[in-house]
Amino acid sequence: MGISFNASAEALKVGAEQFDAYVPLLTDKRVALVVNQSALVSYPEPLNSLDATPNSADSHGVSSSSSGTQHLLDALLNRNINVVSIMSPEHGFRGDKDAGEKVDSNTDIQTGLPIHSLYGTTKKPTAAMLENIDTVVFDIQDVGVRFYTYLSTLHYVIEAAFEQGIDVIVLDRPNPNIAYVDGPILTPPFTSFIGMHPIPVLHGMTLGELANMIVGEGWLGTDKRAKLTIVPVANYTRTTSYSLPTAPSPNLPNDSAIRLYPTLCFFEGTSVSIGRGTDLPFQLIGHPIAKLGSSRIEVNANRGASNPKHKDRTLFAKILAPEPNVLDSYDTEFSHLKNTKTEKQISTLKAEKSASPKPSSKELKTDDKYAEKAALKNTKLSSISGLHIQTLLDTFNMVKPTGEPFFTRPHFFDKLAGSSSLRESILAGKNADEIHATWQAGLVNFKAQREPYLLYSEHTLHDSK
Repeated sequence: MGISFNASAEALKVGAEQFDAYVPLLTDKRVALVVNQSALVSYPEPLNSLDATPNSADSHGVSSSSSGTQHLLDALLNRNINVVSIMSPEHGFRGDKDAGEKVDSNTDIQTGLPIHSLYGTTKKPTAAMLENIDTVVFDIQDVGVRFYTYLSTLHYVIEAAFEQGIDVIVLDRPNPNIAYVDGPILTPPFTSFIGMHPIPVLHGMTLGELANMIVGEGWLGTDKRAKLTIVPVANYTRTTSYSLPTAPSPNLPNDSAIRLYPTLCFFEGTSVSIGRGTDLPFQLIGHPIAKLGSSRIEVNANRGASNPKHKDRTLFAKILAPEPNVLDSYDTEFSHLKNTKTEKQISTLKAEKSASPKPSSKELKTDDKYAEKAALKNTKLSSISGLHIQTLLDTFNMVKPTGEPFFTRPHFFDKLAGSSSLRESILAGKNADEIHATWQAGLVNFKAQREPYLLYSEHTLHDSK
């Protein structure tokens, strides 16, 4: 079910910020939170907690990403909600673990609450984890791509909770790739934790909408049911742009990476690097042999990639992100990673950028460096968005003459695609239009199937109470 709101022109508010809509449902309940570092809310009123203040670390040890925000855990504890445990997805409670890295269960030092990992020995909450729980609250930022594993975690959370007769509340957040519905529909032989549902790579839905669809379409592995409540994003439509306030995972540090992710993630099944182990994760493609671009980028272990592809080698790289934005993100968010090597890389990128064309004088005053910088951010966008098949084809054709293998992990590539047809089409030399045509009928059917579960139209708003 969804909580309905009236239309309003007020600012966008994520589900978690609409306390009046769901806090009453938690009164006198024993609550488990499924959250990570993205479960941030703005301060709606002066805090009651003596320990939590703006710009300080939250009580659970995760620092707020900007002034005026706090973690959902703190917001609920401040409202005397009985939170008894936390469950964390891939990348962990603090969002600092590598992709695929096992996350151990532990205890939060500040609150003493148990943190149960859903990306360790088990990916589905066990009966023991849910013992003495009345309601599970799920609040995690997604990026709108089927193989981003937070969707699979949501599935298992609902399934496990329903098996125990426990209610679930999903606090919805925007999908930064909501404009796109594209890619092959997943088929059963390729079901895995990076793809559990018969939906396209880009589904154009929020996790709240998908929660309704998972239950409504009977995709759960149980016939048992409890109450599912979705708190929609207020004042949000399918045409509303949204910039994520915090990185949803270590290697998606900014809007550019999130925009490129649906396409670049396919290279994880190939010999091509997408920038793990550099300062530009999911913002470049590179190879140590095939000359994919003119930039020379070194790959080293770092916070988000302890053992990256082509570690300790230098890539011939093509930068796909709008570099001014990337450099700003690097300077502000990743300054602690700087060293001699990375300083040289950034200097090289800035030098390359100095030769780039500037916006015309009609658009801005060229002597105003701040206006010019803002214009560059807005106009120098990557041409790649959605699922850009031509990038895969062009890169395949550049690697092939070198004699280097391209599909180094074909089975993983197929799991990402949800079928073997994309890989087989690339090998067969089909062009982008021919490949797109193979899944159009499936997309038409999917759009019709998802229609009853959509919470946001092109123009209709959900307003907070």
